[in-house]
Amino acid sequence: MLFARPKSVVGLDIGSSGIKLIELKERRRGEYQLVHLGFEPLSPEAIVDGSIMDSSLVVDAINRLNEQTGTKNPSYATSLSGHSVIIKKIQVPAVSADELAESIRWEAEQYIPFDINDVRLDYVVLNEGAEGRETLDVLLVAVKRDKVNDYVSVISQTGKQAVIVDVDAFAVQNAFEVNYGMDSGKTIALVNLGASVTNVNIISRGVTVFWRDLTFGGNQFTEALQREFNLSFEQAEQLKRGESVDRFSAADARAVLEQISAELATEIQKTFDFYTATSSEGAVEEMVLSGGCALTANLEQVLRERFGLPTEIMNPLKRIQYRESSFDGGWLRAMAPRLAVAVGLAVRKVGE
Repeated sequence: MLFARPKSVVGLDIGSSGIKLIELKERRRGEYQLVHLGFEPLSPEAIVDGSIMDSSLVVDAINRLNEQTGTKNPSYATSLSGHSVIIKKIQVPAVSADELAESIRWEAEQYIPFDINDVRLDYVVLNEGAEGRETLDVLLVAVKRDKVNDYVSVISQTGKQAVIVDVDAFAVQNAFEVNYGMDSGKTIALVNLGASVTNVNIISRGVTVFWRDLTFGGNQFTEALQREFNLSFEQAEQLKRGESVDRFSAADARAVLEQISAELATEIQKTFDFYTATSSEGAVEEMVLSGGCALTANLEQVLRERFGLPTEIMNPLKRIQYRESSFDGGWLRAMAPRLAVAVGLAVRKVGE
């Protein structure tokens, strides 16, 4: 239909500790209202290191979310991260869009450590429209085809269609931009702390300039507490969030959590050091945390003190309106840091 509005999608963040579903309605450009929101925890064996190990558990959880939220939208957006995702900034000769589309597969073969036939490729030109340049800066994204198929399959088994498959780090960037705007004069590190993977996305002049996925997340904190206090996974999760469990309090857990926080900080520091050594952009000036692991007791403070940078936990619902009669405000505030990826997916449109 001529002048038809791009169709909205449901954001579905399939994480290793739980699945988050969000549907938004765009009231006017850049202004959103929360329509549906749901969270379903996943047992640790369902998804390991970003790979779906038990698809039936994931399908069942998505079905429960669809039923609980009552969403009728058939179009879903999801995302991936981890070792199966390769993101590279490359330079190619300045050619027309059609020529680039034809040559990008050959260009990608030089940078992708997988068989090019085993990956799904996408790209975006970063300096499009720059006059007089002999080269183009291209952001190249390659994802293992079987990983994409696994995530698309669990959605299709629930009667929905995965129309967009994104990357976690870029979904978080979308959520940040919608809620905070993008200060082109600042260099900001968006650090999304998941259960098994931490995504680091450094933005300068309003665009991504460096990214890395770290195999480090909330599970390291949980496992350390399990070992130290002989707890179940669920008990350790409670203690990690600052709740008392049996005879153990948040004060008892503090030393263990701070040790793991220090290890995480070291991994982030290595990433920042590599960025500084390989980039001509400015040093990181601010850190914004998201993900369930960001809620770990005292982690924000440890990172702020370690890096000496303004550090805050993102609220990806900051500028998103909701009916108080439909959603519990306290629950939304408690859940918010976990929702960055899902919000970033939900603001996407089919075909955009």
